[in-house]
Amino acid sequence: MNLKSGLIVAGSLALVVSCAKNPFTGKSTMALVSNNEIFPSSFQQYNQFLGENKVIKGTKDDQRVESVGVKIKVAAEKWLNANGYQGYLKDYKWEYNLVDNKEVNAWCMPGGKIVFYTGILPITKDDAGMATVMGHEVAHALANHGQQRMSAGMLQQLGAVGVGVATGGKSEETQQIAMTAYGATTQLGGMLPFSRAHESEADMIGLTLMAIAGYNPDTAVAFWERMSTNSGGQKPPEFMSTHPSDQTRISKIKELIPQAKAEAAKFGVTFK
Repeated sequence: MNLKSGLIVAGSLALVVSCAKNPFTGKSTMALVSNNEIFPSSFQQYNQFLGENKVIKGTKDDQRVESVGVKIKVAAEKWLNANGYQGYLKDYKWEYNLVDNKEVNAWCMPGGKIVFYTGILPITKDDAGMATVMGHEVAHALANHGQQRMSAGMLQQLGAVGVGVATGGKSEETQQIAMTAYGATTQLGGMLPFSRAHESEADMIGLTLMAIAGYNPDTAVAFWERMSTNSGGQKPPEFMSTHPSDQTRISKIKELIPQAKAEAAKFGVTFK
């Protein structure tokens, strides 16, 4: 077996033996790096970020971030426990912080470390809008999207090594062309669609979490419409983006709302 074949076999073997299961979809996902490795690094990076930024405490907005966050966390626990995933969150160390930053952003790191920027508050507008964002960002963590992105990146790097080996006897120009083509192909045909799929999956899970938490998922549509207006249409075409287009996202969310309400009804939560 030559080196190129060995790399392909090694990559295939890694996919077979290094998989996790997404509890919300039932699908197997890449897990070339375990959460036992990811979480400590995530917690360290989170603490470093807080130390380098102005964290807002003792305000109504800060209290809202934590209050909505706790409700989303409880909703996640309810859903996971009811669906046979008791203990799924045992290594999570939940934390909710509001940071003084004009950027329209919020995120949840692996392991439940959450940050909202003050810049997104005018667009969330109310607790339901905040729950839309919170549910979406927490969904990324619960579905181990960070783990999957790291795993995909490792495979992309492995493939680049294979391209290098395969073109090793060619001219430098040929090697550069091959590597550029590989990079563009894997980015547009692999990594970006992979990321967009994660966004759509987080929308689906997030709607369910906010509904179980008692927030009407219908309000998610208005939030994403406000986000679209805020962007002013200054976004790349969908196929070149890590996120679905606003139109695609809003249309899909409208389709998913009945499903989210049905899940919430199982926990006694209904909406008029």
